[in-house]
Amino acid sequence: MPIKIDCYLSPSCASEDSLRENIKKAIEDEGIEAEVKFYRISEEEAKKLGLRGSPSVLINGRDIQPSDVTGFS
Repeated sequence: MPIKIDCYLSPSCASEDSLRENIKKAIEDEGIEAEVKFYRISEEEAKKLGLRGSPSVLINGRDIQPSDVTGFS
């Protein structure tokens, strides 16, 4: 069963290209199947989802970012 990777980025986040590259490389290196989706969302949407930064990456619904980091920009 593939893992689910959801990536949330603010409209001004410039990290999408490098994030896509890093995720692709990690998937290939680990030899896993993954469903990867990217979303551009507003700060309001990020707050509703409880996201703490941009980009925010969730693997199977769990945020991989340390809990002491805040701000979605």
